[in-house]
Amino acid sequence: MIEQKFEEVFGGKPHFVARAPGRVNLIGEHTDYNDGFVLPVAIDRFVWFAGCRREGRTVRAYALDFHAQSEFSLDQTLRDEEHAWSNYLRGVSKFLESDGHPLPGADLVFGGDVPREAGLSSSAAVEVGAAAFWQGLAGLRLDPVYLAKLARRAENEFVGVPCGIMDQFVSALGRQDHALFLDCRDLSHRHVPLPDEVKIVVCNSGVKRALAQSEYEVRLKQCRQAVAQLGTAGLAVKSLRDVDEEDLEMAASTLTEVLLKRARHVVTENRRVSGAAQALEEGDLERVGELMNQSHESLRDDYEVSSLELDALVEIAQRQPGTLGARMTGAGFGGCTVNLVRESAADSFAEVVRRDYQQAFGRPAEIYLCRASNGAFAE
Repeated sequence: MIEQKFEEVFGGKPHFVARAPGRVNLIGEHTDYNDGFVLPVAIDRFVWFAGCRREGRTVRAYALDFHAQSEFSLDQTLRDEEHAWSNYLRGVSKFLESDGHPLPGADLVFGGDVPREAGLSSSAAVEVGAAAFWQGLAGLRLDPVYLAKLARRAENEFVGVPCGIMDQFVSALGRQDHALFLDCRDLSHRHVPLPDEVKIVVCNSGVKRALAQSEYEVRLKQCRQAVAQLGTAGLAVKSLRDVDEEDLEMAASTLTEVLLKRARHVVTENRRVSGAAQALEEGDLERVGELMNQSHESLRDDYEVSSLELDALVEIAQRQPGTLGARMTGAGFGGCTVNLVRESAADSFAEVVRRDYQQAFGRPAEIYLCRASNGAFAE
């Protein structure tokens, strides 16, 4: 399909096709930018790229999702405020070039079925997909961890979003039928098998995350403030990753109520992620579900990034037979929930959640039954 779209836009056949997956995070929310642990899954929804070389140093990029084209020079890659979607591509190409990896001029088309503004990391899929496309078109052979870091750099420094490394990392290095346990401090990771008897079901509230970006930056600052305050209590900490629950309890008086809640979420969430990875490896699916439920409560009450719609989706899910665990996923204030559901109950789960959400909010929830996919540079 992407090849056909390229022919329609540019009138020829592409030389190279690449794809990168979106992701859903089973557990470990708002821990990545605190040097903590996460347990995401690359899902079988992708952003596809198709393109070919062209003479000179110009890139012409067409976005299927926006029905729009943007053009830029590899010699002077500047932001495009009118076509903001192109800045993800521009950032990746700019940093590849500045790192000494020359790129050819290109015509390219991209698009896919990762929902935008839903918390499934469509932006990371674009960045990692762009890196995969450039690697193939330019004949580069680069380390996938380097490319994940470069994609994150594009979002941080060029697009201007202060995200952590999780989204780009799992989009690059995910593995089919596995989750990925990642230490966001040193990037050590291991793939954790997902049993066939469960399905990952994503429920999209349909609410665009209008507050997510501004509140994300607020939470980031609050975490840094908490670290600074804990330092005044004699704790030698570089990030909330270095704090355990006992430390936090002892130093709680140095924090305001809000900073204590934010820190408590991150500290307890790191423990839950480690526990969930171990429980998956031991086949204890009930324990994984319990930890997911606890994660949602913490995100709702301590980190305060949930919403009426997300809470409703979680409550509906938790009432359904075969549901092991349910929680919001992503930055919050809209977007999606992630649910671990017995495979035998997945279809009826989707039907009931869609119906009950429609009754509550006057619109159906989109439901995605997902499989864990390989990343763009899967090991």
